[in-house]
Amino acid sequence: MKARTADAQALSFDPEFDAVFSNAALHWMKQPDAVIAGIRRALRPGGRFVAEMGGHGNVGAVRTALGTALARRGIDAGLHDPWYFPTVEDYRTRLQRGGFLVETMSHFARPTVLPGTMVDWLETFAGAFLAAVGPSERRAVLAETAAELEPHQKNADGAWWVDYVRLRFRAVKPAGGS
Repeated sequence: MKARTADAQALSFDPEFDAVFSNAALHWMKQPDAVIAGIRRALRPGGRFVAEMGGHGNVGAVRTALGTALARRGIDAGLHDPWYFPTVEDYRTRLQRGGFLVETMSHFARPTVLPGTMVDWLETFAGAFLAAVGPSERRAVLAETAAELEPHQKNADGAWWVDYVRLRFRAVKPAGGS
């Protein structure tokens, strides 16, 4: 078995796979049409594309709190947002336009308890936002963001949770498709 690392926004495979599966990766790719085209090229006719990704509204409270902390410093968080969280309609249209038949698609809330603190989560996943401030300001941005989220995203037992919203789908490359 071979493994390769590649930019999913620039896949160059010929039709050689029966299936493509993605979990929590597509929302990090801001060129969805390029991803969809590359996956379609990579699939054999009848091949399936199954994925779950962040959907519209994903980590909405976190994005708002980060945006507020950055705005206090004169920084537009939208310019540093690394994520693409589409609506069902947007992604369905993109898949269909890209030559897929969408068999199922769902959009649902999945609040998730974190194994650590909100600051831990932010340090892991919000690096693009944090890079917008100097190292001396990062701690303050993290603290302000966590403080804003704490009343709503920290349970009575002290566990933090994040407001994940998922988009899950199964699409197929038509059997007659090249």
